[in-house]
Amino acid sequence: MANILVVDDELGIRELLSEILNDEGHTVDLAENAAQARKARLENHYDLVLLDIWMPDTDGVTLLKEWAGQGLLTMPVIMMSGHATIETAVEATRIGALSFLEKPITLQKLLKAVQQGLQREAAPAATAAVPVIAAPAPVATGGAVAGGQIPAGIEQPVLPVQAAPVAYVQSSLAATSPAASGPVSSQSFDLDRPLREARDIFERAYFAFHLQRENGSMTRVAEKTGLERTHLYRKLKQLGVDIGRDKKAAS
Repeated sequence: MANILVVDDELGIRELLSEILNDEGHTVDLAENAAQARKARLENHYDLVLLDIWMPDTDGVTLLKEWAGQGLLTMPVIMMSGHATIETAVEATRIGALSFLEKPITLQKLLKAVQQGLQREAAPAATAAVPVIAAPAPVATGGAVAGGQIPAGIEQPVLPVQAAPVAYVQSSLAATSPAASGPVSSQSFDLDRPLREARDIFERAYFAFHLQRENGSMTRVAEKTGLERTHLYRKLKQLGVDIGRDKKAAS
């Protein structure tokens, strides 16, 4: 578990990253601009910071320079942007950023970058007004900044669709015995329904079963069902599956 600060002016990005990182067991604080990020950094210790480059008040690179000059760059920082140039990415890594993620950020590359950041020792703090200089780190998205290439994102992170919770159909989730303590893999369904409705009932039961069997681990459920986690989050929201409730029931 780690204490992570996410700084981004887009509400959808903040909420999505927070949901994913919380599911991984991390504690996440959110800031929508540089002012909030400064306050959070002074009041808390962070193991990692995800910092957007383009923000309305102060851009991420300028904030990174401030932290470096003030001796506050004591944690790994991963820069994020959908419009940054190669020069901007290189400048950020030279100031002290660990790596750079280009938006849209895919789930696998986000988790890989976070894992690398947490495994790496905290960035050296600046001891004077001169910014900390660090060797350019490999771009977490798989491209080589030094080679003049910024990797293209392959999937747009979409904020999960907010759907009203839909009641589970009793027959689709009922255990074969009242004393059953685990998920039931064999269930019955009422097929005398419109196709869309019948499909939704089956999918709710399907995902609820896997969530219970995997103790609420979204990572393992994604692997078992063959879905990318970003897609899985959206699917569960659309179906009205309460992820928190399934985790609690599985514990």
